[in-house]
Amino acid sequence: MKKKLETLIQKSVEALINQEVIPSASYTFSIERTRDPQHGDYATNAAMLLAKPAKMNPRQLAEKLVAALPQDSAITKVDIAGPGFINFYMDSSSQFDIVKRIHELGPEFGRSQVGAGKKVQVEFVSANPTGPLHVGHGRGAAYGSAVADLLEATGFDVHREYYVNDAGRQMDILATSIWLRYLEECGEAVRFPDNGYRGEYVGDIARDLFRQVRDDYRRPIDLVLENIPADEIQGGDKEAHIDALIAKAKALLGVAAYRDVFNAGLNNILEDIRNDLREFGVDYQCWFSEQQLMDDGSVEQALARLQASGHLYQKDGATWFASSNLGDEKDRVVRRENGQYTYFASDIAYHMNKLDRGFEQIIDIWGADHHGYIPRVKAAIQALGADASKLKVLLVQFATLYRGEEKVQMSTRSGEFVTLRQLRDEVGKDAARFFYVMRRSEQHMDFDLQLATSKTNENPVFYVQYAHARVCSVFRQLVEKGLTRDIPSGMAHLQLLSEEHELGLMSTLERYPEVLERAALTHEPHQLILYLRELANDFHTYYNAHQFLVEDDNLRNARLNLIAAVRQVLANGLKLLNINTPEAM
Repeated sequence: MKKKLETLIQKSVEALINQEVIPSASYTFSIERTRDPQHGDYATNAAMLLAKPAKMNPRQLAEKLVAALPQDSAITKVDIAGPGFINFYMDSSSQFDIVKRIHELGPEFGRSQVGAGKKVQVEFVSANPTGPLHVGHGRGAAYGSAVADLLEATGFDVHREYYVNDAGRQMDILATSIWLRYLEECGEAVRFPDNGYRGEYVGDIARDLFRQVRDDYRRPIDLVLENIPADEIQGGDKEAHIDALIAKAKALLGVAAYRDVFNAGLNNILEDIRNDLREFGVDYQCWFSEQQLMDDGSVEQALARLQASGHLYQKDGATWFASSNLGDEKDRVVRRENGQYTYFASDIAYHMNKLDRGFEQIIDIWGADHHGYIPRVKAAIQALGADASKLKVLLVQFATLYRGEEKVQMSTRSGEFVTLRQLRDEVGKDAARFFYVMRRSEQHMDFDLQLATSKTNENPVFYVQYAHARVCSVFRQLVEKGLTRDIPSGMAHLQLLSEEHELGLMSTLERYPEVLERAALTHEPHQLILYLRELANDFHTYYNAHQFLVEDDNLRNARLNLIAAVRQVLANGLKLLNINTPEAM
């Protein structure tokens, strides 16, 4: 109904443009449901928004808009209120159309083409492949995939991407950590560095490497530690210690062997991340390699473009990007005095690559701790000659785990689970995804594991899924009682649905397309969650108050059509969030 009104008002505006009452331009106005039924069913602020360009009093313009409004049988009355609101009163019989429309469109109900094929890239998770995904990554994964799926459902051409940080110091620390564990497998007595990667997965990778190469990469530990500066516990600098170990690993192993160790870690962990995300319902069109940007000269090309546009300068032997001239708080190093590129240089090249691929909007989903990184990336996009507004950064806060009233310690030394896989094993994919997107992404969230696994109405995902299962149970009872469903008869007698619960359900069902569109355009999947909980509540209340399998055939078929529409919308919304729709619980 809202879409119909938008079309009618747009035709009215076009008529006034043709009459030269309003100057020719593209105008945006809103149509909202009224809070008070005495003011109609819908209202628009079109007259007030168009009054200034029309150089006319809003109420006078409202009168002209109403006069130019095409006739439609669904509208019984139009009036003007307050400073120029236009209120619409709808024919009560039109409210039944929603049941017919849902049955006709099925899984497509609610989807739209508001995005009109606009190319959007959504990059999310992008955790360093130095270990398994943890529960913090899980929230970004659930949120990012929901945003991408909502955009796709509203007509955008969506490209999902994971940026693999497979170059740089952290990957060298991982490779060196694996090699040191490998040396332990060979029988060397290794004192593991304070800031090496200590997870059990490092030992697992090292053992696999040992089974493959045996002693081929073994070097005496005395030779490995020769001329290595003291670690922190020995009164030295742990960073200098690990950097020296990395250099020694590269020197003693040589390029080919070191690359084998490096790839053993990268490939093992990256495959684990792929599988973990796939089991969590997250897939990508592209896994983009940072190393590729180094190998194909993209980083050099990006810096050359910044140099040509006058945004780079030299100081203290390093190359700096003058980002403070473009809104950043200070300038940033892009090439260190030793000639190595910084992470930021790679990020500049990566965003240049995104722009060159023709995306009309770039959405980066980062952890909230990256908030300060936004201005420098926007500055880089601007310096590359692009519109910085093309980049939209969405921040995701960390999640704190509770089991009832007790906070779950997430230290890797605590023995409590910390990985996404362990969370999924405890509460299931559906509950994890539902809870993760239940609130705005930038809000901190408390994740109650005990609640997420409970089969009670207090558990929101259970409550919504149970509504779907309850509808399915009604149709099973229909068969068990030897009754049949006549869909056309039910459609012909929808006017029998006059109970308050029935009218409320139809009103809620009609809102689904606008909720879906708003959730997509604002990148707020929690709006869809709120809607599904409301729809489930409306259905459960209806279920508890009325019988569906009544003796009156016409009323029974009408009610079955209504609850079938509820089931369809619940299924549409849950599937968009990649959450299952059980038929029995």
